[in-house]
Amino acid sequence: MADKLTRIAIVSTDKCKPKRCRQECKKSCPVVRMGKLCIEVTPTDKLAFISEKLCIGCGICIKKCPFEAICIINLPKNLEKDTTHRYNANSFKLHRLPTPRPGEVLGLVGTNGIGKSTALKILAGKLKPNLGQFKLPPDWEKILLFFRGSELQNYFTKILEDDLKAIIKPQYVDQIPKAVKGTVQAILDKKDETNTQETVCQELDLQKVKGRNVEDLSGGELQRFAIAVVCIQKSDIYMFDEPSSYLDVKQRLKAALSIRNLIDSDKYIIVVEHDLSVLDYLSDFICCLYGEPGAYGVVTMPFSVREGINIFLDGYVPTENLRFRETSLVFKVSETAEEEEIKRMAHYKYPAMSKTLGDFHLDIKEGEFSDSEIIVMLGENGTGKTTFIRMLAGRLAPDDGSGDVPMLNISYKPQKISPKSEGTVRQLLHNKIRDAYIHPQFITDVIKPLVVDAVMDQEVQNLSGGELQRVALTLCLGKPADVYLVDEPSAYLDSEQRLWSQGHQEQLLCCRFSRFILHAKKTGFVVEHDFIMATYLADRVIVFEGNPSVSSTANRPEILLKGMNKFLQSLAITFRRDPTNFRPRINKLHSVKDADQKLTGNYFFLED
Repeated sequence: MADKLTRIAIVSTDKCKPKRCRQECKKSCPVVRMGKLCIEVTPTDKLAFISEKLCIGCGICIKKCPFEAICIINLPKNLEKDTTHRYNANSFKLHRLPTPRPGEVLGLVGTNGIGKSTALKILAGKLKPNLGQFKLPPDWEKILLFFRGSELQNYFTKILEDDLKAIIKPQYVDQIPKAVKGTVQAILDKKDETNTQETVCQELDLQKVKGRNVEDLSGGELQRFAIAVVCIQKSDIYMFDEPSSYLDVKQRLKAALSIRNLIDSDKYIIVVEHDLSVLDYLSDFICCLYGEPGAYGVVTMPFSVREGINIFLDGYVPTENLRFRETSLVFKVSETAEEEEIKRMAHYKYPAMSKTLGDFHLDIKEGEFSDSEIIVMLGENGTGKTTFIRMLAGRLAPDDGSGDVPMLNISYKPQKISPKSEGTVRQLLHNKIRDAYIHPQFITDVIKPLVVDAVMDQEVQNLSGGELQRVALTLCLGKPADVYLVDEPSAYLDSEQRLWSQGHQEQLLCCRFSRFILHAKKTGFVVEHDFIMATYLADRVIVFEGNPSVSSTANRPEILLKGMNKFLQSLAITFRRDPTNFRPRINKLHSVKDADQKLTGNYFFLED
């Protein structure tokens, strides 16, 4: 029994419905048949209970459960002594904690549902770690004894004795208008404790929106506002949960610089970020989280930035000799990156057009696109990318009335998703895309890669941001159309969901999206600010240049290499490629590599 594996049993609170089943799990369990109480459940219970000590890991209950509510996992026995927190029986379990250091930025990387938010709550002092003893939680004396000899002992001692103040920038910024009312200026004035409001607002381009109400802000403006509110307060611990969602590449780097400006010898800064190039640029060291989403999470020891991100991508932790993912993520760029001519079945041409909306003016150069092609639109927020698509769709007429725009059916996934449906995901898909969601090809190309079948029976209103994003993408692709416009498909998706999908090893999510466009012989227009996603998806790119919200020009569609170079030159940013897995990495401003690439005009490196 000494080398018996640690076994955890997870019963999903969303899926387990004893009132609607025949308690198949209990009836089929061989341990229960022997007279032991391994599974306890009655038709009046809200949830089944599985004894982890009595469970033999046969997995029969998993197969018999009609709602797929049970998950049983064998863990290495050495993790048992590292249990930091567990909410209650048969629920999520977190092993170990990230170790923050004063005067440095700690980056956290891992999939959704792996314990990042739980770790942030514990490190902020808002959740007391129970070391897995959820029935009789230990006192702080025992907790400090548990972390004895580590940097976390000093950290928790400071939280208790010095009463450290922690501020968290929330993950879902689109929920902020529900909790905060008033103008941007009034709220910033109220929160300003450091007299840095003017500087921070300039850094984050918030000067123009100060007079507006919070509920009138766009996704990107809400994100920058949330970052500003945290940056202007006095605190000992600053935490940022996904600070780059909804921001364009330029704004992401400005937000990163604002966060790095908070660095002080006695301040702790922790950032959770799924855009790996931004995380790389922002962090001083990295902790990876791995495990089974919704079941358990394990935090690695701290690594250097490059090593930490490469460990996460490789799926192997050398210090623990442990592989947590079967496949490594290696970055390849679209095959058409350097191709000038792409042969397709159908070609569409659009003329040179212009449009003035209020104070904003957009000029569009004539161009063409074809079916089975993905065009990524590159530009800052407010440069007219959505206006361009609405004109292509015939929803907006050009100012001069010139030119013949091809009449096309457009399916659009907006940037901000506000769920209005009251039923389950299955009911929503049945009502909106009845024919598509039962079609075998659509199931293979879209439903399975996006792991939508896992949330089919959940209420739409209860979905997380990442789950909503995947459902919205499914609805968009399920609607019959000539052109699919997808605005920020990666918002709220974690790094693995952006690049790799569960159950489809070696099949990147981007590739699955490309495959759908190819099979359906349609055109995909994508607005994407995650640089890694953009380089993966693009057959060609349209670069938008100009002054956001004032005037802008949409260039002709160009090959990836040429377009990326033009776009990065306008932002004065250079990228290099990591020699291990070829992922794009942002060069630090004014570094030797940055200066050298700018001199030669190679802002975007296709090969290292």
